[in-house]
Amino acid sequence: MSNYQTPESKKEEFRKYLEKSGVIDALTKVLVGLYEEPERPPNAVDYIKRYLGAPTGIDVEAMRSENEEMKAQIKEMRKTVDELNRSLKEARSE
Repeated sequence: MSNYQTPESKKEEFRKYLEKSGVIDALTKVLVGLYEEPERPPNAVDYIKRYLGAPTGIDVEAMRSENEEMKAQIKEMRKTVDELNRSLKEARSE
């Protein structure tokens, strides 16, 4: 049971991780920027995404679906390439 961590120690470990990786500084800067905006943006989340460099207005579910379709196509293409290579190898050995 030496691996047991209390919830408080887990929180502290996570906080140190966020601080070390620069997440806390980045979030602080974006929130300060949002606070200092003369006019509040209509969508604060989009403002934060733009500030951090993330694209906005993208349908993530559509991209995930397309990604899965492409993975399936790649799998089929690899299967076809393997079959063609096998056929070529057999034709050369005859």
